[in-house]
Amino acid sequence: MDAKLKKSALRGITYGLYLVGTKDESGLNAFVGNFLTQTSFEPPLVALAAKAGTRSQQQIASSGVFSVNVLESGQKDMVMAFFKSFETEDNKMAGFEFSTEETGCPIFKEALRYFECKVVDKIEKGDHFIYIGEVINAGVNREGEPLAMKETGFYYGG
Repeated sequence: MDAKLKKSALRGITYGLYLVGTKDESGLNAFVGNFLTQTSFEPPLVALAAKAGTRSQQQIASSGVFSVNVLESGQKDMVMAFFKSFETEDNKMAGFEFSTEETGCPIFKEALRYFECKVVDKIEKGDHFIYIGEVINAGVNREGEPLAMKETGFYYGG
């Protein structure tokens, strides 16, 4: 297989960009996620991939929960803040205010929408682990268009 053609083909998959909240006994965390899709209406299930061996992946494995924050078109600055080391102070992470609800994972005030999941299955293969999460809580902070990876100029795939 031609590696360049494979990369180009896989970059044709459209993605959103999300802030995924995690937690364990060491504290709260969040990462930029884009491997996410709904997989069932009843029960409401989503599939989320988290890079194997990262703090966030290990927190999901340990706690069995995660949150997904749907960002708004134009919030590239918020995404960029979570690509580097950041501080958590009181109810702010990387300078962005958050709260917690049912799972105890971060829910960001500036996100359009959010949902929280409990892990009901997992697949540990390749360089990302896939978690199937049942949506157990959801909310809408405001209306707007979700952030798409394409508008940021980022590419992921290949």
